[in-house]
Amino acid sequence: MNITICYFASFREKLATQQENYTLPNSVKVEELKQQLANRGGVWQELFACTQGVLVAINQEMATLESVVNEGDEVAFFPPVTGG
Repeated sequence: MNITICYFASFREKLATQQENYTLPNSVKVEELKQQLANRGGVWQELFACTQGVLVAINQEMATLESVVNEGDEVAFFPPVTGG
């Protein structure tokens, strides 16, 4: 099962990549995908192991940790935006 993962803002800067094609054996929840990315270690673990500080969208719609990622989906990760 192939998906596209996009990284925005500080995620893109820290990971030195804008997007990647990613293969999953089957549909997973966002929480499981985050754990797989965190298992890469290093900066990946710093960004994805925490439960706070990560927003996610699937096919350009906001998602939760319980949302399911399916074949062909575009999953985007980005930090919360603050304004003032």
